[in-house]
Amino acid sequence: MTVTESSKYLTYPIPNDELIRELKLNKHVEGGYFAETDRQKEEVPSPFANGAPRSISTTIYYLLSYDQPEGVFHMNKSATMHVLHQGRAEYTLITPGVNGAPPTVETKIIGPNIHAEETMQLLVGSNIWKKSRLLPEDVAAAKADPTKQQYTGCLITEVVFPGFFWEDHQFMTEGKLKELFVEGTPEYQKWRGNTRKED
Repeated sequence: MTVTESSKYLTYPIPNDELIRELKLNKHVEGGYFAETDRQKEEVPSPFANGAPRSISTTIYYLLSYDQPEGVFHMNKSATMHVLHQGRAEYTLITPGVNGAPPTVETKIIGPNIHAEETMQLLVGSNIWKKSRLLPEDVAAAKADPTKQQYTGCLITEVVFPGFFWEDHQFMTEGKLKELFVEGTPEYQKWRGNTRKED
């Protein structure tokens, strides 16, 4: 396999303003923009929510843009499939350890360059902390050339199964981050700014 430069295959045919307008996207509390496009009427007992009834699946568009380039850590009880439409983004996934084991941290890039270990589908399982951001080099290039700003971002579809309910969702707070990483460690310092304030 030949590894090519990271920006190869990267295209962005629809500008962000047009995406937001035509797809009727709204700002998301996690960061970025979204619109729910489907919520199945059929329900099933969710194995991730103690058998509570949940829609079979829900679907949204989710957009990171130059003006909204990063989200905060959050966790869903249900699994989520992320499917790329255009652009690229970096996902940080933290799986809590079991029986005193340390958490596992993974970094994935959802993008079109399959020769550079980017993926066009990303499955995130139950009870995994995740956050996404535009790649720093893409944001820096758009800052240096403002004509690129409308064409810098990442548009995906997220399918949540069983379907999304706010009762199954939580944000990472600084307290929850301390449960994963000791205060003052490099990981704690790196991600402290991607948490939400305590309620």
